[in-house]
Amino acid sequence: MNRRYNAVTLLEATEGSPTLANLAARARDAGERLAAVQDLIPPEMRPAIQPGPAEGDVWCMLVNGSAAAAKLRQLAPMLQARLKSRGWEVATIRIKVMSRR
Repeated sequence: MNRRYNAVTLLEATEGSPTLANLAARARDAGERLAAVQDLIPPEMRPAIQPGPAEGDVWCMLVNGSAAAAKLRQLAPMLQARLKSRGWEVATIRIKVMSRR
């Protein structure tokens, strides 16, 4: 049996699927949040941090290493204030240390 598949771009796939469109929007939002606070994070820590999901008024930041997580916790009130000034309602920033594999 010879099947033909029509290749679609990621954009076309997300537009055609509400689930994928929602996932893409959430990933974009998380990236925009991190971009909004990036300059408040010490440059040497930036590569260790990734944006995580936002659920309601809680945003999660993913970090490599407990030392970077501790510093990020110290910065959390400042990060929160920046996000609020940019229009995001963030009551809590969760810091999650990613396990190394």
